[in-house]
Amino acid sequence: MKKLFTKIAIAVAGFTGVAVAQQDPQFTQFMHNKLIYNPGYAGTSGAICGVAQFRQQWVNFDGAPQSIALAFDMPILPNLGIGLNVISDKIGPMNTLFIRIPVSYNTTIGKGKLGIGLDAGFLQKKINNTWITPEPGKVDPNIPGTYDLLSNPNLNKLTYDLGFGAFYQIPGQFYIGLSSTHLPAQTVKGADKISFDMSRHYYFMTGYTFQLDQWNKLTPNVKVKSDVAATAVDVNLTYMWSDMLWLGATYRLGDATALMLGYQNKNASGGLSYKIGYSYDLTMSKLKGYTSGTHEIILGFCLTQKVKKISSYGDDRFLN
Repeated sequence: MKKLFTKIAIAVAGFTGVAVAQQDPQFTQFMHNKLIYNPGYAGTSGAICGVAQFRQQWVNFDGAPQSIALAFDMPILPNLGIGLNVISDKIGPMNTLFIRIPVSYNTTIGKGKLGIGLDAGFLQKKINNTWITPEPGKVDPNIPGTYDLLSNPNLNKLTYDLGFGAFYQIPGQFYIGLSSTHLPAQTVKGADKISFDMSRHYYFMTGYTFQLDQWNKLTPNVKVKSDVAATAVDVNLTYMWSDMLWLGATYRLGDATALMLGYQNKNASGGLSYKIGYSYDLTMSKLKGYTSGTHEIILGFCLTQKVKKISSYGDDRFLN
């Protein structure tokens, strides 16, 4: 198993003097955490919202990817939204941390709101030097490692990060977004020949809700993620009952199928609303014989201003 994972890790990392960047973390329930993909989303919901997402990929697989995403956003002025993204991604010997602050200018267009946003922050890339043992007495200068008396240092570098996005939504009906992360496309350099190319990533997301009747809704969602070298496409269909319970299915081209379910308490009069969701990915690639699947959990809340009740009185000397 360790030899198999080593081969996969090398393929993912692409160590050939300069490593080819792994794509940003994969999340199945992307439609419930749009801010981590697009800074233009910040503030467009008009509420104070937060999301926590945890994903354990390829269960029973040594060194399998584990990802955590925390997102928070709110409007701070009539036309300005701000937020915070914290993402931790681990796979084998590699650890990546992203911390970004998105700021978005929001304007009303038709029935919806358009957000044009930038995010800025930093990323930290770590590659552990104890992950693989080559042939005795031989050292590959492109791979971190400690071998007998010989050693290549690990990679542990901090650098800046920038992103851009445009996002339009009609709440509860339609959304569409286009964005890019890691705009500088930097090479993160360590000691000696150890380095890592952070590729620019591109995202397209959209979804539309069909109100079937008073109680039933159907929403198709699509996400396309690409770093030009590789592209991942998620196609999802989610059924919602009574604005409370949802069931969904996702197909990720050439990689996995997923089932999801969730519950939300949506307060129509304002105040606190919350949601909890779970998804299970069934691997369809060549790894399916080595893993029992992927688990993902999401928790979210939104705090909106309560709708004031208007009262009337028979005596006009009394005011609301």
